[in-house]
Amino acid sequence: MKRIGTLGIVALICASLAAVPALAGNVVGKVSYAGTAPAPKPIAITKDKEVCSREPHVDESLVVAADKGLANVVVYIKDAPNAPKMAVPAKAPELDQKSCKFHPHIQIIPAGGTLDVLNNDGILHNIHTYPKNNPPINQAQPKFKTKMPIKFEKPDTIRLSCDVHTWMNGWLIVAPNAWYTVSGPDGTFKIENVAPGTYTLSYWQETLGTQTAQVTVAASGDVKADLTFPAKK
Repeated sequence: MKRIGTLGIVALICASLAAVPALAGNVVGKVSYAGTAPAPKPIAITKDKEVCSREPHVDESLVVAADKGLANVVVYIKDAPNAPKMAVPAKAPELDQKSCKFHPHIQIIPAGGTLDVLNNDGILHNIHTYPKNNPPINQAQPKFKTKMPIKFEKPDTIRLSCDVHTWMNGWLIVAPNAWYTVSGPDGTFKIENVAPGTYTLSYWQETLGTQTAQVTVAASGDVKADLTFPAKK
């Protein structure tokens, strides 16, 4: 049994190494906003106030840092048929409905992966998805159902809402490969282990839409790919 376990571990390590190109660089950068950073817009809580008001609620559709770094931008390499698949994690990623708010606001999971939708509020929620390529979901999640696993087979960009608390909204990116990431609170991002070549890099933001730029990745090291979104009109 010990030998079988050892062989299994070796096989997993080899498979992980095989998924990473022998020569690979990283795409790094910062996404910024050209306009004045908008003041956080408060969201009115109209239901289940005792639970939902446990934390502040503001509009997260355009989050800009003091230095104009733009958060929650999905950055990915477009048309990358040779990109390695994003590995399905042993523990499913989670979407937490906490204080009547989706945590995180946006996240990436691999195609074929499962998302665990959590209800830690102790009240009724309703997960409603608006996909393009996957079956839509509109399902109540009562307080006793604290975890609800949902599988997403196909790549997609999916808007999320709760029909019980209509101000709740978020996004789920179901990625076809590993060359996807989301910019952090300061607008910075990194896509690791990209094979050498010239690519089109896409930057998608839920309010501002999509911008693209060309990037050439070397056999090692980092290549900078900063981008500034024009101000919202």
